[in-house]
Amino acid sequence: MKRAIPVVVLSIAGLVPVWLYQPSAGSSTVQATAPAPSSTSSGSAGSSGGNVVTSSTITTEKGPVQLQVTFDGTKITAVKMLQQPDHPQTEAAVPKLVAETLQAQSADIDTVSGATITSEAYKKSLQATIDENAKTAAKASASPSASATEEASKTVDGTAVDTEKGTVQVQVTFAGDKISAVRMLQQPNHPQTTAAVPKLVAETLQAQSADIDTVSGATITSEGYKESLQAAIDAKG
Repeated sequence: MKRAIPVVVLSIAGLVPVWLYQPSAGSSTVQATAPAPSSTSSGSAGSSGGNVVTSSTITTEKGPVQLQVTFDGTKITAVKMLQQPDHPQTEAAVPKLVAETLQAQSADIDTVSGATITSEAYKKSLQATIDENAKTAAKASASPSASATEEASKTVDGTAVDTEKGTVQVQVTFAGDKISAVRMLQQPNHPQTTAAVPKLVAETLQAQSADIDTVSGATITSEGYKESLQAAIDAKG
């Protein structure tokens, strides 16, 4: 009987390590995962760039609705929900509304069943961004930038060249790098000069430079004209 007691004690001692190493319930199943993307950020690939239009907030009985739409020209490339009702049916409806928008390229899309109020506010907000984008595009096409206008048409006065016949000075209009018009600001009061000027201007528009022929009978005026013309070309840069 005395020997039986140590045996029992040893048996119990042998079980203690087993108990100590038994894993706690559920500890091996815990795993860190990245949060899933929210449905409020639904959109298409290539959403960067383009004209981004944010709608005004539409208040509904379910909650506020607000969109941010990205356009490439008139094409809708992405739709992002900035505000939406905090409701399971809305969260389920948003991806469907966005997908239909990208396919239809308009606000003429179906209402999602179970999310009628959100769908109607979404479509109203979407149409507002489409209208705003159209206005922006119209203004851009109707009002070219000042730098573009300046590049399209630039007028430069050549230097006034004094000759023995009188002063010669031209004014040159450029369309980009092209000479589009030449006007005489000063010229000798002489019949041969009067006859020569149209020929000099015509040759200039054809040659697009001051490398033109001298008009016979108006050599002095022609040389003064070419000098003033070259000065205007140089000044234009």
